[in-house]
Amino acid sequence: MEHLYQRLQTEKFIIAGPCVIENENMVMRLAEEIKKITEDLGFLYIFKASFDKANRTSIDSFRGPGLEEGLRILEKVKREFQIPITTDIHESYQAKPVGEVVDILQIPAFLSRQTDLLISAGETGKIVNIKKAQFIDGKDMIYQAQKVESVGNSKILLTERGSMFGLGNLVIDFRQMIDMKEFGYPIVIDVTHSTQKPSALNGKSGGDRKYAPYIAKLANAIDVNGFFFEVHENPEKALSDGANMVYLKDFRKILEGIR
Repeated sequence: MEHLYQRLQTEKFIIAGPCVIENENMVMRLAEEIKKITEDLGFLYIFKASFDKANRTSIDSFRGPGLEEGLRILEKVKREFQIPITTDIHESYQAKPVGEVVDILQIPAFLSRQTDLLISAGETGKIVNIKKAQFIDGKDMIYQAQKVESVGNSKILLTERGSMFGLGNLVIDFRQMIDMKEFGYPIVIDVTHSTQKPSALNGKSGGDRKYAPYIAKLANAIDVNGFFFEVHENPEKALSDGANMVYLKDFRKILEGIR
């Protein structure tokens, strides 16, 4: 684990996968294809998918297979493709069982100020990726990091995913990442979530993936460490975040733009 965090501090890396685990076969296909692309282009690759989307807009939205089945599938990805994996947690009790499987625990943006959640994640000893809330100034993310460090865990990533710009829209303020870089942790740009339009599609989030390649290039210009993408074979039929996910067929070209 120490070795992985050292690599995240010194190498360009990609966190990518579908928004949610829709089924095992889809996850395995995506992991295999994205691994090939990132290896060809020389990026360190971490696979990401959620076992539960607990913060969906509507009660009717698809959430995922749940903790037990989701971890089984994620563990299979890790074992078969020999790659690090990450997923998000929403409740403090999830930190321990998820930490036994994944390499990086992700804290969702809406929950990034939840003290007990951050402490529970930190206590696993795993790398903790804290997404900056859409309503938090980048300079204030030091306090979220300090909550993880309070239990002796300094293996922290900070992820920018856009700031609220009125209602139902996000904007990237690149000053936020520049400010967070001063803390000394690896900084990640969540490229695809930054194109979201929250709650814009009658009970689910909208977005516009056409901006993703440009956001990635601009973040690369300020020398961020990592790039987070949600990728799908057919985003139009995705069960979550389809509007902002990028097509698998376009992913190599997008990464070539930041290599």
